[in-house]
Amino acid sequence: MNDTHISEFLLLGLSEDPELQPLIFGLFLSMYLVTVLGNLLIVLAVSSDSHLHTPMYFFLSTLSLVDICFTSTTIPKMLVNIQTQSRVITYVDCITQIYFYTLFVVLDNFLLTVMAYDRFVAICHPLHYLVIMNPRLCRMLVLVSWIMSFLNSLLHSLMVLQLSFYADLEIPHFFCELNQVVQLACSDTFLNNIMLYFLIVLMGGGPFAGILYSYSKIVSSICGIPSTQGKYKAFSTCASHLSVVSLFYGTALGVSLTSAATQNAHSSAIASVMYTVVTPMLNPFIYSLRNKDIKRSVGINLLWSWSQARENCLSLQVYTWKLR
Repeated sequence: MNDTHISEFLLLGLSEDPELQPLIFGLFLSMYLVTVLGNLLIVLAVSSDSHLHTPMYFFLSTLSLVDICFTSTTIPKMLVNIQTQSRVITYVDCITQIYFYTLFVVLDNFLLTVMAYDRFVAICHPLHYLVIMNPRLCRMLVLVSWIMSFLNSLLHSLMVLQLSFYADLEIPHFFCELNQVVQLACSDTFLNNIMLYFLIVLMGGGPFAGILYSYSKIVSSICGIPSTQGKYKAFSTCASHLSVVSLFYGTALGVSLTSAATQNAHSSAIASVMYTVVTPMLNPFIYSLRNKDIKRSVGINLLWSWSQARENCLSLQVYTWKLR
C-alpha cells in the first residue's frame, strides 16, 4: 500500500558486501578530510592575504566554500550509516539532502560560469578590467548565483513533497539523489520529470553555453597576441579554471552517459562519486599547483601557524621550568 506520510528511506550505498564497508569508510573519510582541508586552506589564504583580494580569488574562495558544503551534504551521512551499520535516512533528512545537494551542485555550475566571465574580461578587456569587475558587480554576480540556485532547489524539493511513495523504499545510491527518489514514487511523476529535465537544460546548459562563449572569445583574443610569451602568459591565467571546468563537466557528462547506457542505478551511484567527491577534492590541488600566488600565501600561512605552535610550545616549556 502506498503511504504519503512515509517516515524513512533505505540508502543501499555503493556496495552491500560487509567486508568492503571498512575500506569504503576509510577511503571516503580520507577524501572528505582532504577536500575540507584543501578548500579551507584556499579560503583562509584568500581572506588573510591582501594581495589576493581580487575578483578572481574572491570567486575562487567562494567556490571552495561551496565545495566544502557540497561534500558535507552527502559524505557525513554515508560515513555515519557505515559506522552504525544502518542504511536508514528519514524522510525529512532525505528531502533536506535533496535540497542542499541540488543547491550546491547548481551553485558550483554558476560560479564556474562567473569565473569564466571574469577571465573573459581580464583577457579580452584588460584595460577596463578593474572598472568592469568592480566589487559591487562581483558581489552581485555571486548573489544572483545564490538566488537562482536557491529557487531551483526549492522548486525541486516542493515538487518531491507532493509525491506519494510505497511503504518500503530502497534507494540504490549513497545519498538521496533527486532522480532516484522521483523514480520510486507511486504517484504520477510526469510533471516532476518534465521540470527536472527542463531545469537541467536551463541551469546546466545555459551556464555551460556561457562558458563556451567566453572561452571562444578568449581563444580568439589569445591568437591575436603577437608574441609567444604573451600568449603563454594570457593562457596561464585561465588554465586552472579551464582544468576545473573540464573536470566538473566531464565527470557530470560521464555520469549521465553511464546512467543512460547501462540503465543500472548501482553503476550510476559509483560514477557519481567522481563529481560529488573527487572533483571538489581535486579543485584545491589544481589551483594551488598552477598558481604561484596561492602557493605563496598557503606557504606563509603554514609557516606562521608552525611558528605560533613552536612559540606556544616554548612558552609552555618555560612556564613548566618556572614551576619546578
